[in-house]
Amino acid sequence: MAKEFLAEDLLSNLDDEQRLAAESLVGPTCILAGAGTGKTRTITHRIAYGIAKGYYAANRVLALTYTNRAAGELRSRLRALGAAGVQVKTFHAAALSQLEFFWPQFAGVPAPQVLESKGKLIGRAATELGLKLDTAALRDVAAEIEWRKYSMLSIEQYAELVAKRPRVGSLTAEQNLALQEQYELSKVRSQRLDWEDVLILTLGMLRAEPLALSHVQQQYRFFTVDEYQDISPLQHELLDAWMGDHTDLCVVGDPNQTIYSFTGATSDFLRNFATRYEDAKVMQLTQNYRSTQKIVSAANRVVAESNPVDALTSQGEVGDEVRVLQFAHITDEAKEVALAVKEQLAAGVKPNEIAVLYRVNGQSEVFEAALTDQKVDYQLRGGERFFNRPEIARAMTALRAESNSASREDKSTFELVTDVCRSLGWTAREPDAAGAERDRWESLSALIAMLAEMPEGSSLAQFAAELDERKRSQHEPVKPAVTLSTIHAAKGLEWSHVFIVGVTEGYLPIAYAGTAAEIAEEKRLFYVAITRAKRKLSISWSKRDNNSGRELEPSRFLSLVA
Repeated sequence: MAKEFLAEDLLSNLDDEQRLAAESLVGPTCILAGAGTGKTRTITHRIAYGIAKGYYAANRVLALTYTNRAAGELRSRLRALGAAGVQVKTFHAAALSQLEFFWPQFAGVPAPQVLESKGKLIGRAATELGLKLDTAALRDVAAEIEWRKYSMLSIEQYAELVAKRPRVGSLTAEQNLALQEQYELSKVRSQRLDWEDVLILTLGMLRAEPLALSHVQQQYRFFTVDEYQDISPLQHELLDAWMGDHTDLCVVGDPNQTIYSFTGATSDFLRNFATRYEDAKVMQLTQNYRSTQKIVSAANRVVAESNPVDALTSQGEVGDEVRVLQFAHITDEAKEVALAVKEQLAAGVKPNEIAVLYRVNGQSEVFEAALTDQKVDYQLRGGERFFNRPEIARAMTALRAESNSASREDKSTFELVTDVCRSLGWTAREPDAAGAERDRWESLSALIAMLAEMPEGSSLAQFAAELDERKRSQHEPVKPAVTLSTIHAAKGLEWSHVFIVGVTEGYLPIAYAGTAAEIAEEKRLFYVAITRAKRKLSISWSKRDNNSGRELEPSRFLSLVA
């Protein structure tokens, strides 16, 4: 009786739509979750509720995500709900663990190591072919390789359509193909895999080895896939292999946030879920708890013509009007945005509640300079990894050693952690000056703050293990600084105050978006940017690029929000 009460208590704080989704525990379930509607809250409560009701064994549930940050967030929430035994992994991490487990059994040698990045190997292959590529071109080639592999195309199949693919940098179709062939050869010579290979080889291994397939299908029985609109054909084939004949699959996604088709992702699987599973339960989450009514209304207008789901309804205050600002020059735009940010900080807004979003990385430089002029601390998403910082690496080593020590006196975990940080130069008093000393202080303060996220009474050993897990999954703390980010990198995040900058033709939509499908994706990208904002949203553009002197035109999308 007590167990039944606890199970029902898990759903007490969900709204009607969320509760209906959380109570759908068996069979194929599709949750169409609009931006800010509490999808993570819903699926974590659904899993915890299923365990509490006795439908699931925690160790037989696999929750899949696309980013390490999302996996870390799901893992933390499930632990807080008493469902710590659930496996939460990215597709790549799940596949890699299976590959590393089974490869020695069937091949007799350890699995090949995975490349940290394709860039160096692509650069080496380009040099061997006499091609010169800058950093942007290397990134474009890597993206094209990922698209080919996620789309499950061999080099031979890709050769038949490469001429119809969008041009990659300055490369001709022939050079592009030759470079990809050389990259694959270089990879074989160096005995390395890229992350797409991990998925391909795991799928091939499971199809070729019945014992491995049986092992995996017996290990996992219940599946949840977050951001299902971003799944690729390759990932979907692997998911099918893991599931076998079972249909206990819950997927959650938003077709309005499909913005990764350039990597092979497709929302077709989400849209056709009910066609594939005749007994599927399909439900929607439409109550937006993130943004003001004005912001939600603007977002709804952007996708109104092609919206495949019900419009969002804001549960927040009316809020301020969305501001659309025009400037003569990009430097004017950057200066005014920096001044507005400084004004918000002076009014008491926390720096990590402010973001400046743009379409491509190259747009950030002028805004970085303007914020620096105003002495505003900022962070670029994708910058230095928190757990790679020297002071954090030393702290983690010391915490592991301390957790294994037999004589730790009679101190709390908090005291032990702060003692270690003090030994590395941390003090309770914040440094006055900026620079390296302050950076170290902020890093160690962030590590101490992570202790507050642990369950009450956690030991030092448990905290050290949590840090190791967070490093592995790249689940990093939030730095107290203004965020500068591309819109793609901002997906899944939110801030109280958001500035969307450089919203001109050529950037949003991007210049190479020519087809109706490509323009539609750019519009969805704009929707994603808008729905990152909780309280205040400013959208801006400028008439002239100072560097090139090029005249700019406002984005066609601005008429939807002005």
